Amino acid sequence: MNKVINLAIRYGFLTLLVGLVVFFSIAADGFAGPHSAVFIFQSVAITGILALGVTCTLVVGGFDLSIGSVATSSLMLSAYVMVVWEQSALVAIVLCLLMGALVGLVNGWLIVRMRVPDLLATLGMMFLLIGLQRIPTQGRSIATGMTLPDGTVAQGTFSPAFLALGRHRFDLFIERLLPVSVVVLLVIAVLVFLFLNYTRHGRLMYAIGSNERASSLAGVAVNKYKVTAYVISGVLASVGGMLMSARLGRGDIASGNNLLLDSVAAALIGYAVLGAARPNAFGTAMGALFVGILLQGLTMMNAPYYTQDFVKGAVLVLALMFTFSLSARQRR
Repeated sequence: MNKVINLAIRYGFLTLLVGLVVFFSIAADGFAGPHSAVFIFQSVAITGILALGVTCTLVVGGFDLSIGSVATSSLMLSAYVMVVWEQSALVAIVLCLLMGALVGLVNGWLIVRMRVPDLLATLGMMFLLIGLQRIPTQGRSIATGMTLPDGTVAQGTFSPAFLALGRHRFDLFIERLLPVSVVVLLVIAVLVFLFLNYTRHGRLMYAIGSNERASSLAGVAVNKYKVTAYVISGVLASVGGMLMSARLGRGDIASGNNLLLDSVAAALIGYAVLGAARPNAFGTAMGALFVGILLQGLTMMNAPYYTQDFVKGAVLVLALMFTFSLSARQRR
């Protein structure tokens, strides 16, 4: 019996993932085609990058609710720098990364120094950024030719090199099927996985998440690692926002509405992958893929948009309930 439970814990989610692919391939015409795969990969890339940032905060026992607003702020900032300020793509990228790091530092400072609970600190930051990103354009999206609040017309354009980050595809089996954003996700996922699992700093972050007080008594710089986790989350969220900006070619203020929910779902689903029962980079990547496949399949089956969040939530609850209940039973 224990052997069956172990197999269910370890491979249950991956079996569900494969079953989902088979189901949608049969039920939805065109789901198994290359164009559908490209769309899934592109949506998974941005969700996965943000979810990896959330994973780093979960590892230290925290949680970052501001990632969606950081990504949207990065999207708007990159568009504003190139379209309104008429600066290069390099300037836009540097400013977006600095913005993400600054938000992470402020979140870490609020949590570590001011003792604000992480959920409240990052929730406050989320609302602050949602308001801040709307002020320069009075709530309008950013595009070449738009009229600015001072009456002038924006003359700048998106750099072709910047747009390539979101639109270029590499050849894969002859066809152009591998978006740049997916390559970025794979690189970041591997780096986060190696950092958390095979470096001293990553293991210390896991120790902090398991028992912060014991880690502090053992001489671990708990505050430094917690701030670092939020900085990583902020930077990765800004990367996701830039990739979205490059794909859209405009500063669409409403484009990041579902980023928070999808990214958090991917990070938490990662707990169920291979029975990890803890935040981990590989599980998060698989969780992002699961969310992307689920949404693409539901869309191609013409499921009403208002049911998709319910389905995502139901799957998340069931996956976590399955993992933790079986793990608790196994320990008994």
